[in-house]
Amino acid sequence: MSLAVLKSRALAGMEAPEVSVEVHLANGLPAFAIVGLPDTEVKEARHRVQAAIISCGFDMPNQRITVNLAPADLPKESGRLDLPIALGILAASGQIPTTPLDDYEFAGELSLTGELRPIPGALAMAFAMRRHANRGSKQRAFILPLANAAEAALVSGVAIYPAASLVQVCGHFLSTDGSAALPRHQTAPEPEAGGYPDLSDVKGQTIAKRGLEIAAAGRHNLLFVGPPGAGKSMLALRLAGLLPPMTDDEALEAAAVQSLAGCFDAARWMRRPFRAPHHTASGPALVGGGGTPRPGEISLAHGGVLFLDELAEFDRRVLEVLRQPMETGMVTVSRASHHADFPARFQLIAAMNPCPCGYHGHDSGKCKCTSETIHRYQSRISGPLLDRMDLLIHVNPLTTDELEREATTDASPEIARRVARAFTRQLERQGKSNQQLGTREVERLCKLDPASKAMLRESMKQFNWSARAYHRVQRVARTIADLDGSRSIEEKHLKEAIQYRRGLDVTK
Repeated sequence: MSLAVLKSRALAGMEAPEVSVEVHLANGLPAFAIVGLPDTEVKEARHRVQAAIISCGFDMPNQRITVNLAPADLPKESGRLDLPIALGILAASGQIPTTPLDDYEFAGELSLTGELRPIPGALAMAFAMRRHANRGSKQRAFILPLANAAEAALVSGVAIYPAASLVQVCGHFLSTDGSAALPRHQTAPEPEAGGYPDLSDVKGQTIAKRGLEIAAAGRHNLLFVGPPGAGKSMLALRLAGLLPPMTDDEALEAAAVQSLAGCFDAARWMRRPFRAPHHTASGPALVGGGGTPRPGEISLAHGGVLFLDELAEFDRRVLEVLRQPMETGMVTVSRASHHADFPARFQLIAAMNPCPCGYHGHDSGKCKCTSETIHRYQSRISGPLLDRMDLLIHVNPLTTDELEREATTDASPEIARRVARAFTRQLERQGKSNQQLGTREVERLCKLDPASKAMLRESMKQFNWSARAYHRVQRVARTIADLDGSRSIEEKHLKEAIQYRRGLDVTK
């Protein structure tokens, strides 16, 4: 038979649409053409495939080879199509049987020796296979590189057959007694306990630690402001260890995004992502981009924490791209030919100095910055972005006595248990975190007594808050009440929430 058709998948954001790899052999001058909107990596597959077939002891047909990747209007990228193209050539030339190929989908990049190299997006491809089977499509097994087996096996209901080389895959189809058949992968990675930095390592900073606990309980955004060496980064690194455990759906979605970027680590399964891009990062690096859209840092932080250290050193235009995803939990990367949607439900924690030299408000008197210089520096953070921060906490440097004193803070696991209890109350009440409450939900679930309402109105007038800030204070107060085990928001809860909303103050 001179024609063979195999199934694989492309990637379009979190989707993995099906691709038919059609291989046709014809008489004529030897040639090898790949059509169907392939990018450079796919076009180069002909060289890898030819060398791999010969290295594995098979015959490379001396004919006109045409490979069509359908549908033709769907962009195809990366080396994941190497394996189905090679198998298609071998099947079309009669070197392996064609009958069983329709029961499988294939993906894998080939080395020149025929070894299979890992590919990005294996988890997203397995997800798509399960979705299509649930819609009534044919249920197929998945043959892919050995290195991708652990992530693909996270998707239940899909038969995973990992292989180390093209020879192994061909042996699977050539074996008559089953001795060379590929073993089905059964084991998904087990979550590892612990591994987070402990908050008890941080001395002093009682207010900042309390702010971390509140932020973790309600999934609120948090900004630390303070001089160098005050412990802002040390505190931020401990937030992920305080967050509630991930659900299976959250973990799978976060792992799928990491798989698309090729950075999935089975050892970090079920652990909250923590991303900390450098302040020189570009807009596309944060939100995603590329000719074929790839997830950025905000999507890689999905379900976890995005930490922006030295916030004022980021390009202001780069920071502005965070505003919409912070509200919607989703980012759309658009290109001329297509677009891709990525989840971006992250918790933002940031840290910055109060002035260019960093020592404004420090008792040492080191700061020589003028009020105008300080104001210009702090203005690098736009009002709309600051408005989306739920807690704004000043972190003061420790005294010598505090440094020498033994740390007395509760350990992270104990704080995490309090956070988990508060978060459970939120799920039972509204099915989501307090940070995600809409305006009408805030009015219904964050009711205040008359005295508290008057206090909040006065604070709004005094600090010139926006309507968004007004509702964010109520959400934080609701979280404080949840930590306290209170059904209603009391005056003390609102007072504490207002204290965390003071914002930047150049006169301090």
